[in-house]
Amino acid sequence: MSSDDDLRAVATDVHACKACKLYRSRKNVVPGEGPAASDLMFIGEGPGFYENEQGRPFVGAAGKYLEELLASIGLRREQVFIGNVVKCRPPGNRDPLPEEIQACSVFLERQIQAIQPKAIVTLGRFSMARFFPNVRISDIHGQARMLNSRMVVAMYHPAAALHQPSLRREIEADFANLPGLIQRAAPAPPIDSETAEPPQQLSLF
Repeated sequence: MSSDDDLRAVATDVHACKACKLYRSRKNVVPGEGPAASDLMFIGEGPGFYENEQGRPFVGAAGKYLEELLASIGLRREQVFIGNVVKCRPPGNRDPLPEEIQACSVFLERQIQAIQPKAIVTLGRFSMARFFPNVRISDIHGQARMLNSRMVVAMYHPAAALHQPSLRREIEADFANLPGLIQRAAPAPPIDSETAEPPQQLSLF
């Protein structure tokens, strides 16, 4: 199958998924969206109210801010892949539970394998923890690190700036650095989680 076919197959499987209890309260699943040929893959935490209503990721206030951030570096959301670590909305917008993240991990891994992005940008601490467990986002946000030869950049979730305006400047500065980091990223081989190397920080200069 082509990469586009692979992504469609993931979306089909997500719609049928009952691997965790989130399926009981969802209105719509939110598999993620974007072209299979994306150089950039953004991974958030989970759908919110508007995402659950529309079945699309990042369509609320945080999504509008994400679109502004993308525009600031000359990109449109249609040019990148946007998804989440969990594909169904946690009730009341609570944090996703470990077993819910684990249940969805197979779908996220299949999406990464289909897209083979040059760089993955994690948005928020739950998506960051998938790649860099036991690390504080305040310590590594905006830094490019290599995981098995794939570039991963941890960033604050756009919603963080809506709740804490003091973070807006840091988030926008991190995004401003993205184009330069991506230019240095070579096409990445598949991540093998069983043989993953310890993360190493790239020199930004």
